[in-house]
Amino acid sequence: MNILDKIVEEKKREVAKLPARLIAAGDLRDAMLEHGERRDFIAALKSCRRRGDESQTKKNQSEPPHVGSYDSIALIAEVKKASPSAGIICKDFDPVKIAKEYEAAGASCLSVLTDEKFFQGSLDYLRQIRAAVKIPLLRKDFIIDERQLLEAIEWGADAILLIVAILTDEQLQKFHSLAIEAGLAVLVEVHDEEELERALKISPALIGVNNRDLKTFKVDLATTEKLAARLVSGTGILPVSSKKETHGQDARATTLLVAESGIHTRADVERLKKCGAKAILVGESLMKNGDIQSKVRELIG
Repeated sequence: MNILDKIVEEKKREVAKLPARLIAAGDLRDAMLEHGERRDFIAALKSCRRRGDESQTKKNQSEPPHVGSYDSIALIAEVKKASPSAGIICKDFDPVKIAKEYEAAGASCLSVLTDEKFFQGSLDYLRQIRAAVKIPLLRKDFIIDERQLLEAIEWGADAILLIVAILTDEQLQKFHSLAIEAGLAVLVEVHDEEELERALKISPALIGVNNRDLKTFKVDLATTEKLAARLVSGTGILPVSSKKETHGQDARATTLLVAESGIHTRADVERLKKCGAKAILVGESLMKNGDIQSKVRELIG
């Protein structure tokens, strides 16, 4: 049994302990009303790019371009204490302090690990961080049941992660639809071409390519390059063969590519940006650095 299988088996045991109930979109919307308005996760990622474009335009008008100039890319900074591959990443772990530092450093959004056994995360971290920062939050966990969507709302998430590798097509469609109808953003994560094709069937607004193989935990940035090559880059990404329009606009403007894992240097960021990534999700290299402000500046400027 690989690591991902072990995590999913443990998650099944955890979910089995949740109160038995059927979850409909109306239940999630009611929870939204009770627990406060969501922050717009996708808009936060897109606004970073708009600011970057405006800044670059002004810069070009006032001075010549120079090698190494920092074009804008959105950062989803991860609050992460440990992982199965790295063990304890941050010994002096203060989730609220870290979240505030990320926000001050210019992160567009935060990813908060809530898996307890394998990543030493907590839903309570999500609640504490929501009260301390103003930027949108992603619940980073292994979602296999719609009751976890309700949890995400109740504890303060603005977005959820759906990992294609651990879901059937039916589950992926159902959880994605429920979340979108309720007002949650969804980052749909893929690791290979087969998972990408499955993900594109639900027309996600966000596709995350995880450079870490969750079965072996090996990391390769070429994973994003390989999958991005199957997509058309514009303001976002879209399958080459698709002609679909959304609300009268070309659908290629509706889906953003997020590169995840294995991002340690500015050269890594430039490599991923070159192949079409509009945002990066980074945890380990930020947590290990010790100086979050300087590391964020190195990665995104």
